[in-house]
Amino acid sequence: MATVFKTLTTADRTTTKTLLHEAIPLTGTLISGTYMEPGNAATNVKTFSHGMFQSVYDYPYLSSSANHVLDLTFGYTSSMSSSTQVEQAKKHQIFNQFSQVLRGYDENGNIKGFNHARITGGEWNSDSSEVSMGQCFFLSFARLLTKDEIKKGTFKLELNTGSVFATPDNNNPMTIQDHGAASNYYIDSPAGDYSVLYTSSISQTSSAGVGLLFYQAGIIALTSSVFSASQPQAIGSAHASKFGISNRSLHHVITGNTIDVNVQGFRNRVRNVEFQNTTELNSTMYFCRANHNEFNYSSNPTYLSASKIRVKTQSTDLPKSYVTTIGLYNHSNELMAVAKLSEPLKKDPNTEFVLKVRLDY
Repeated sequence: MATVFKTLTTADRTTTKTLLHEAIPLTGTLISGTYMEPGNAATNVKTFSHGMFQSVYDYPYLSSSANHVLDLTFGYTSSMSSSTQVEQAKKHQIFNQFSQVLRGYDENGNIKGFNHARITGGEWNSDSSEVSMGQCFFLSFARLLTKDEIKKGTFKLELNTGSVFATPDNNNPMTIQDHGAASNYYIDSPAGDYSVLYTSSISQTSSAGVGLLFYQAGIIALTSSVFSASQPQAIGSAHASKFGISNRSLHHVITGNTIDVNVQGFRNRVRNVEFQNTTELNSTMYFCRANHNEFNYSSNPTYLSASKIRVKTQSTDLPKSYVTTIGLYNHSNELMAVAKLSEPLKKDPNTEFVLKVRLDY
């Protein structure tokens, strides 16, 4: 170990941030129940007795190797009403919870909701009045997938929106993306950055958005009106059978069924999900400078023989040492970090060098 400590000043250290990205593909068959639908022992979709959301895993969730992928749920604003209300309180609670966390409150203390200037379409109430983003499907991706955040401009969701409801089907596919989000996003959410989701045929300057994507939270709020081009609209029996109601408008279908049934209907319409996640790697780099007159000796016991320096055979020889380790100490001279060199570096009064130590966190 060295007998002399060298103080590192602010000129000897710098910080940097590196963003690492990883492509995440999720096939629709995984989300729709690759290992059979809930109720089967080998299912990868977990339901709960409270019936407020469903969780999707990459393997049967009872397996010790299963990883949580995402949660799905459904809710609507308390202003929505219907003569066929099922689990109304739960749906209101879910909608309010996501609204509070993702959108916050206005200056009057009211929950903002998911209304946005770029989203003019919406769902229809029982009195035929339109409520923008009043009925939403929520997709919450696991941090295992999103890491620190979803990379802006990389999200794509392929969704079947037609009346045929096979598993999977290819009826009226719609591609939903965060067009232009890399340079055009919003920061007025308590949950971080977010942007509007548009269909593949809509530019990001349009007002026909279909949902909101919250990047740091890894959550999507998607309007249920993506499943119906015109409201109110009667849906085919193949579609309605998945929801348990036939020949009813979309509004009556999703308000008249449980959350589990609605989520099951949504899952079976997902064809593909893909995005890139982001890992923020913060680093501090220390430049450890060994000048020509520094660190030419060592206090290592093997450096001496009979109290004499072993590496010198003549008094005129230059002292030399071999640097193998760098230790970083705090102000109390307590060792905080150790960096090892791949091979020893010879040091004598004729040489000097700078060793860069990088700490990642």
